Amino acid sequence: MGAITAFPAIPHQLNLLYSASYSMPGGTPLDIDIILEPDVTPSQVAELAIEAERLGIRALWSSNYHQHWDSFLSLAPAAAVTSKIILGPLAVSPWEIHPLKMANALLTLNEMSNGRAMVAVSGGGGILGAIGWRAETGGTVWPGHHPIKKTRYPDRRVRGVRECLEILIQARSGKFASGYDGGTFVISRPFVMNWAESSDPLIYSCSSGPQMIRMGARIADGIQVSDFTVDMLAEAKTNIDIGQAKRSLPPADFRFGNFWAWHIKEDREASMYEARRELIWRGAVIGKEKEILMKFLHDTTELNIVMENWDNFRKACWTRSGNIEGVPEDLVNRLIAGLSSAGNMNDLDAELERFQQMKAGGLTELSLRLHDDPMDALQLIGQHVLPALQ
Repeated sequence: MGAITAFPAIPHQLNLLYSASYSMPGGTPLDIDIILEPDVTPSQVAELAIEAERLGIRALWSSNYHQHWDSFLSLAPAAAVTSKIILGPLAVSPWEIHPLKMANALLTLNEMSNGRAMVAVSGGGGILGAIGWRAETGGTVWPGHHPIKKTRYPDRRVRGVRECLEILIQARSGKFASGYDGGTFVISRPFVMNWAESSDPLIYSCSSGPQMIRMGARIADGIQVSDFTVDMLAEAKTNIDIGQAKRSLPPADFRFGNFWAWHIKEDREASMYEARRELIWRGAVIGKEKEILMKFLHDTTELNIVMENWDNFRKACWTRSGNIEGVPEDLVNRLIAGLSSAGNMNDLDAELERFQQMKAGGLTELSLRLHDDPMDALQLIGQHVLPALQ
């Protein structure tokens, strides 16, 4: 563990910010968040935040991609025109922005929103996949590409994310630290963020693998998993319990969220087009997670079809065609049904049942990823999803 030489990071007891809680059967609350596309303009983010707050959405996440609006700055107008909804970027990697600089951005947003900021820290993400470094002229680019998944991941990701979380927690404490000497990240000068006077921002770990989940549960205020189907939640909850058992103080209100693609529309054809176009970004598809994919496939022959045409899933998104060449429509539809919420209003009951099962699996919040026409999607969630989950 990295050393904060004056005041070590200690588990944070959450400030109980306003949230809209929606009761599942039995009266247990489930919070609903929304996640926006990265190309939504700051003024549009503000409009969506106003309406989301009016409807009772707990939190709004901005997306952090490599060629779009800055995920922190784009939330500034929303912070100025809202008073309850929580705001933050998802997901930010400490290998793209040093944890000390990330702390400055987070605490600045938190002051602008009067204590309503949050951040989700990831070991990967859209920006890290697009950038790299050479330590010397002509040297090897770091981090390297995974030979199968074609992603860029740094070494010792769990350690690096943990160190970032520790630095963020120290920074929000407002206490003096003479530095931080970690295995990955170093702060060589004293720092103290006592200018930040609002209640503490929420700090999440983006955690999907067992080690990252356990680490996040031990250090952070909450974890955000991605594209977890109902049957995956039990193992995640077990790892959360293992991590929390190692905390020196029990968490006051530990958060367990799931990023989930929302494509439901009045027009089924438009919904399915959007779902096909975005299918590459479902965790099991982009990560080539064969064990997960097989839950929705008939046999290994179909799995081979997916693997052999994986680039065509990407092409369907890049070209905006929604056409996944070489993959039968029935197979595509099964993946969509298993890994996202798609269809028209006739499909809502089945999706609400899925969300109920997710809550029974331990979720405290469900983060619905919006795509085309986000205001229309938000209205559908407000009119149909939130009332049904009360």
